[in-house]
Amino acid sequence: MGRIPILRDFIGIIKDKASQSKAALLSDPKTLSLHLALLRATTHDPFTPPDRRHLATLLASGHTSRATVSTAIEVLMDRLQTTRDASVAIKCLITVHHIIKRGSFILQDQLSVYPSNGGRNYLKLSNFRDKTTLLTWELSYWVRWYALYLENLLRTSRVLGFFLSSASSSVDNNEEEEEKVSSLTNSQLLKEINSLGNLIEQISRMPNSLHTNGNILVDEVLGMVGEDYLASTNEVSIRVSEFKERLSCLSVFESVELGFALKRLEDCKERLSALGQMRNALVETVWGSISEMKDQVGNDELYGEEGRLMTMESSKNKVSESSRYG
Repeated sequence: MGRIPILRDFIGIIKDKASQSKAALLSDPKTLSLHLALLRATTHDPFTPPDRRHLATLLASGHTSRATVSTAIEVLMDRLQTTRDASVAIKCLITVHHIIKRGSFILQDQLSVYPSNGGRNYLKLSNFRDKTTLLTWELSYWVRWYALYLENLLRTSRVLGFFLSSASSSVDNNEEEEEKVSSLTNSQLLKEINSLGNLIEQISRMPNSLHTNGNILVDEVLGMVGEDYLASTNEVSIRVSEFKERLSCLSVFESVELGFALKRLEDCKERLSALGQMRNALVETVWGSISEMKDQVGNDELYGEEGRLMTMESSKNKVSESSRYG
């Protein structure tokens, strides 16, 4: 059994060399360096993350022409969707994540519209399985989960209007974000908090497999997702604070929807608490405000002064689409 990983590693090295040689022969000379950088960043080695130098080359392509950027995304997605190797697949997904977090606007834009017809699960990895070894089998769980997570991240970013946790959406911009959020309608706010809830729910479903503990690829994924988790809870906090200002102008329907959204977030907290790497003092404060807000919505908005459930008729007199400045 001990020879299988050694033989597999040797085969992986041969495949990497063959891919690079093929690219050198067939690629357009204008994009050859880009193609080689991608291949070198997404090798078959399950114990090394994408090399930072090669990632930097890929990210630098975002400051060239749109045609070059489009080629870079196509090459990345082609490698992701044709590989049967768990290490290559997870490194491609890490590269996608780096583009979301650190890529230029053109790179992020080309990624978000790929393919041109869009659609759910466009990373096409829901059936991915690498049965070569026990490690690659468990890494396959991470590939499937990570692909779904990145799709959720892209969808949430579309709803929010910016790429969550990217360099351009720093927590330092909280004042600007609070001002923007205060101008949204109640329905828009609910849509955003539900989308953030979907993202956090996907984080809470991450695999917890024994044989990948301490694996450097998994650790890389955890680090990047952890940063997104902090950013998403910060965005949730801003919207929960805004809803506190609007409790008096929420309709029954909006109160119920908000209550469900907050309850779903609370359920995620229990699962995330079991993951030590997701614990943080600031995040715990946010969870406390979510719980407090949920109780307020349940007690103040769904029930009248005499403790009776507000009727549908009375909800017609509520303002449902105005912001607190309406």
